[in-house]
Amino acid sequence: MATRLLLLADTHVPKRARVLPDAVRRAASGADLIVHAGDWVEAAVLDELSALGPVLGVWGNNDGDDLRARLPEVARAHIEGVRVAVVHETGAAAGRERRMDAAFPDTDLLVFGHSHIPWNTVTPRGLRLLNPGSPTDRRRQPACTVMTLTLADAGVHDVELHEVSRD
Repeated sequence: MATRLLLLADTHVPKRARVLPDAVRRAASGADLIVHAGDWVEAAVLDELSALGPVLGVWGNNDGDDLRARLPEVARAHIEGVRVAVVHETGAAAGRERRMDAAFPDTDLLVFGHSHIPWNTVTPRGLRLLNPGSPTDRRRQPACTVMTLTLADAGVHDVELHEVSRD
């Protein structure tokens, strides 16, 4: 079997966009699991994504008490033999691989957000680090983005970064 994931972070609705872009809703409808690494801002975004499919998510620094009551700071799942963790913030880019190896020793894939900067690396221990960027607030990046990937046979496959139009 294989499980298709849509990775999101930093949606910031309604502060950076009034609504989720259509491309995000379409991608969420086609995913087996929607993974969101925090900064939803409005609980309605969690409700909307949950109506489109299963969600594994965490709260971020811009999320209020309503989201913090519904979501953990760190989420974990075991999917297709892959130990997955989701967290909003991992700190500075410098030294990230070493810090995350130490912080998540029993993890194969760590999804994170906060920076709005897409990230795809593997640590010395073999931990895959993925940040999908933001579908609504590109900041200094060339485009708004999300990621897709497949988990199968205890591995991470077909990681793709997708540009998103804000409509």
